[in-house]
Amino acid sequence: MADDLLQGTLDLLVLKVLALGPLHGYGIAQRIRQVSKEVLQVQQGSLYPALHRLEKRGWLTASWEESETGRPAKFYKLSAKGRKQLAEEEKTWARMSAAIALILQSAE
Repeated sequence: MADDLLQGTLDLLVLKVLALGPLHGYGIAQRIRQVSKEVLQVQQGSLYPALHRLEKRGWLTASWEESETGRPAKFYKLSAKGRKQLAEEEKTWARMSAAIALILQSAE
């Protein structure tokens, strides 16, 4: 369902999930699905390019570690730069959400 997300929303969701602690890609997708109560399901074809893009921007760091299944997995962690970006994106999201709510309420 990532195709239905507003552009840039996936980045915000990934940053927010990783603010809770390091996770591998599958774990990130699972957390988004669980917290959204199955509404948002991010496909690998959307998630991994986003993770690569965020890592390239310096918002995430990544390292290979052993997963809970004992297999090696690439774990992503929010960097200081990513934490600052998350704060900015949360402010932008709150402002946009409030503006859209005003428009929707104006039709009532």
